[in-house]
Amino acid sequence: MDRKEHWETVYNTKNPDEVSWTQEKPQTSLDFIHSFNLEKRANIIDIGGGDSTLVDFLLEEGFENITVLDISAKALERAQSRLGEKAKKVNWVVSDITQFEPTEQYELWHDRAAFHFLTEPEQISNYVKLTEKAVKGFLVLGTFSEQGPKKCSGLDITRYSEEKMGTNFQKTFQKLECKTVDHTTPFGTTQNFIFCSFRKKD
Repeated sequence: MDRKEHWETVYNTKNPDEVSWTQEKPQTSLDFIHSFNLEKRANIIDIGGGDSTLVDFLLEEGFENITVLDISAKALERAQSRLGEKAKKVNWVVSDITQFEPTEQYELWHDRAAFHFLTEPEQISNYVKLTEKAVKGFLVLGTFSEQGPKKCSGLDITRYSEEKMGTNFQKTFQKLECKTVDHTTPFGTTQNFIFCSFRKKD
């Protein structure tokens, strides 16, 4: 089963309360985003956004240029269904991040739990190069920490420390802040995440 087929199967067969990454409110992500004081017309992209509610909160706060990218069309359909008419205000992109070719630049690139599914050095390097090209403002990355799980949804992941995360992006980005956060899954288990924010260097 390839990556896309895997994720389409997940989103076609499991409800939000049956997958570990579901959050009622993505507070850590929102805290980072608020710290940047972005204009409401800032270009924002949520990588691997799936049916996350981050887009709901950003729309509620008045952000006008939001893109949600995910490998699973079904995941985005679920988000669109939940948002109803508001979904028309969002740019929805079905793409594997390793094949994404952005046509614009973003003031904010947000990624909670997509980056850590890249396990090959070439994939990780290409992702970093993609951010160097596509981000003109801030970058927020959330991955499993070195104390977090070794797999997610049956797939191997790459776990990160603050140092390891920073090293990947240090050429083009200045690291601003990192924090570790315990995420409680819908079934009561705990996953330790690390979130780091970066600013594009001048």
